Amino acid sequence: MTEPCDLDAVTARRLIGEKKLSASELLESCLAQIDAVDPAVNAMVARDDARARATAKAVDAATMRGEALPALHGLPIGIKDLEDVAGLRTTYGSPLFADHVPKQDQLIVASVRRAGAVIVGKTNTPEWGAGANTRNAVYGVTGNPFDPSRSAAGSSGGSGVALATNMVPIATGSDTGGSLRNPAAFNGIVGFRPSPGLVPSDKRALGWNPLSVLGPMARTVPDLCLLLSTMVGDDACDPLATTIHGSSVRRPEDFARPQACDLAALKVAITPDFGFAPTEKHIREVFADKVGRFSKVFARADEATPNCAGTDESFEVLRAVNFLAGQYERVRDTPEKVGPNVRANVEEGLRYGALDITRALKQQTLIYNEWQRFFIDYDVILSPAMTLSPRPWSELYPAEIDGKPTRTYFHWLAMAYAVTIVGHPAISLPVGLDRNGMPFGLQIVGPRGGDAKVLAVAAALEALLAGDPLTARPVPDIARLKAAPKLADSPNFLGFD
Repeated sequence: MTEPCDLDAVTARRLIGEKKLSASELLESCLAQIDAVDPAVNAMVARDDARARATAKAVDAATMRGEALPALHGLPIGIKDLEDVAGLRTTYGSPLFADHVPKQDQLIVASVRRAGAVIVGKTNTPEWGAGANTRNAVYGVTGNPFDPSRSAAGSSGGSGVALATNMVPIATGSDTGGSLRNPAAFNGIVGFRPSPGLVPSDKRALGWNPLSVLGPMARTVPDLCLLLSTMVGDDACDPLATTIHGSSVRRPEDFARPQACDLAALKVAITPDFGFAPTEKHIREVFADKVGRFSKVFARADEATPNCAGTDESFEVLRAVNFLAGQYERVRDTPEKVGPNVRANVEEGLRYGALDITRALKQQTLIYNEWQRFFIDYDVILSPAMTLSPRPWSELYPAEIDGKPTRTYFHWLAMAYAVTIVGHPAISLPVGLDRNGMPFGLQIVGPRGGDAKVLAVAAALEALLAGDPLTARPVPDIARLKAAPKLADSPNFLGFD
C-alpha cells in the first residue's frame, strides 16, 4: 500500500491543491518514516517536529480558505546542515558549532520556506562539506540505504539518503567537487549542479569564485525542477547572479518543469573518464553496458571528450584557496577541533603562492575554452557520475583505485570536478544498479548556461529508462532498513576518521 511519504513531490503537491491530501497527513507520514528508517542510516540529524506540524496546519488552513498556493505548498523538505535555518540547530558538521542555532534563514532556506515548503529538519554532512564521505564528530556517519555499512557519499549525503528512503520528497544540497551529484549517484536519486549564479548564494566567502554552488535534490527530474524553480533568482547578494538592470534573467517559470526534448535529435559525446579521471574498471564496464542499452536513440553518439589537461592541478589549487578563505582561522586557532580533511585543505593552501594561483586560474581558463570549442559539435556529454562503486564508510577516502594510488583525498571525485572547473551544468541520474548491487549514476553535462537543456535530456532519459528494471531508478529495501540495527551502535560511528 502506498503511503503519502512514498508519493513523488509533483503528485503530492497536486493532491494537496486538489484537497485530496492534507499537508499534515503528508508530514505525519514523513515523520513516521523517519522514526522507522533513520536509525539504520542516520540521515536526518536535527528535527523540528513541533514547528513543522504548526507550519503544516497553517498550510492546510490556507488551502481550505482557497488562497493562491505557492509551488511547494505543503511539501516536507530536508535542509542540508551547511545551510542556516532560523531557530534550528545548524552545526556544519563541526564540533565548534555543535550548539549553534542561527537567528536568520540563509537565502536558499528563505526561498523554499516562502514557496510553501515545510522544513522537517537538517540532513547530515561531512564537516564543512569536506570529503565526499558523510561523517563527522557531531552526528556521526550516514550509511548508504542499499547497504548501511557503505558510504552515502557527500557532502549532501544526508539529503541523498533521506530522499532515497522516502523521508522527504525534496531536499537541498550544495556542490563544489560533486556534492550534489556524488550522493545522488551513490543513493539512487537525482542531484543537479546548476550553473554558478543560477541559484544565488549569500554565504560564499569568495563571492566571484564559481566552484561552489547551491542546488536541488529529488527522486525524479520533474520533482527536482519543481524545487529548482523556487531557488532561482537574480538576487544581488551573489555577484555571479549577473543580471540586466530592470530585467528578470532567471525566471522560475523557465525551470518549473522539464522542457520537451527529442532524444533522436541529439549529438552526444560519451566518455568513461574525461581522459584523466581514475575510473574503476568495474564502473567503466557498467557504464558501457548501461549506455549501450540506449545510445542508439540519439542522432549521434561518439566516444569523445573535451581536452581536460591540467584539471587535477587547477582544481587542487583553487579548492585549497576556497578552504583558506573559509577555514584558515579555525585551523590556526583550534586545530584540535577541526577534522583531517579540512586541515589538509588549509595546509595545502598555505603551500601555494601567488604564482601557483595565477597558473591555476590561467589553466582553468584554457580548459574552459577547450570545452566551448568541444560543445560546438555536441549537445551533451554522458559519463559515469562517480569513478567507483560505494565503499565502506569506515574508509576515510579511497587511497587507491584498481591498485593505483590516488593523488589526493578527493581525487576519486575527478569525474565531478572535471565539470566544476569549467562551470557547466550537470546532473546525476540514477540508472539501475552496478554489479555490486549498488546504485549507478549517469552524469549528463550540458553546454555553458544549458541548465534547461540538461534537465530536459535527463527527464527524457528518465522516462525512457523507467520501463527497464536494469536502468530504472533503484529503490532500497525499506522493510530491511526498518529491521536493521542502529547505525549508531557501529564501531567508529562518531568522529572524523
